[in-house]
Amino acid sequence: MHNFKELRVWKESMELAKLVYTISAKFPADEKYGLKSQVNRAVVSVASNIAEGAGRGSNKEFAQFLKVALGSAFEVETQMILADVFGFVGGEDNKKLMQQVSDVQKMLNGLINKL
Repeated sequence: MHNFKELRVWKESMELAKLVYTISAKFPADEKYGLKSQVNRAVVSVASNIAEGAGRGSNKEFAQFLKVALGSAFEVETQMILADVFGFVGGEDNKKLMQQVSDVQKMLNGLINKL
């Protein structure tokens, strides 16, 4: 069993979640149940799956949850690309977010490979 609170990737995914929530709060009101809701759920899934996997009994199970978290991170990236295309986000906000999501993806991939 791993202590997820000590994992750098979990800490970074928590920062990513805060960033996504801050940015998605600026989305148009009619996106409350659309893209805003979808991206917020996906970003919460990243950190949640890291934590859940860390509590499992084996590295194999942990790696499987990390793969789910990685999939959610790519989902967040895609949704934020769409938000940019739709004009909901752009500039420095989007640049910072894309760097953060890329960092989390790389860390997840590295941890999966290590396990």
